[in-house]
Amino acid sequence: MQYMMLIVEDESAFAGEDGAALMERTLAGHMALMEELEAKGVEWSGNRLQGADTATTLKYDGGGEPVLHDGPFAEMREELGGYYIVEAANLDEAVDWARKIPILGNGSVEVRPVWQD
Repeated sequence: MQYMMLIVEDESAFAGEDGAALMERTLAGHMALMEELEAKGVEWSGNRLQGADTATTLKYDGGGEPVLHDGPFAEMREELGGYYIVEAANLDEAVDWARKIPILGNGSVEVRPVWQD
């Protein structure tokens, strides 16, 4: 079964004096995870997303045409930064992989099964 892991973190953590070093460490962690997935023969895909300031949201109010908003609709400190989709035998295995996603400071990883027909 496929599971999607949505990476949600505070983009502002990568700003300022230490931002570049934090980003470098985070990307190294992602590279290590990808190498481990490949080494274990796990089918996976994933991508890093551009910043939340590049987002466009279509908000539906239940009655017709959506309203277009610049940026993410929800006002929050954490933004969707990227995702992985992994093939896992069950939720426990998917969560084991999600625990290896590098998250610096505050953030979360939502694990959700992909709809199967």
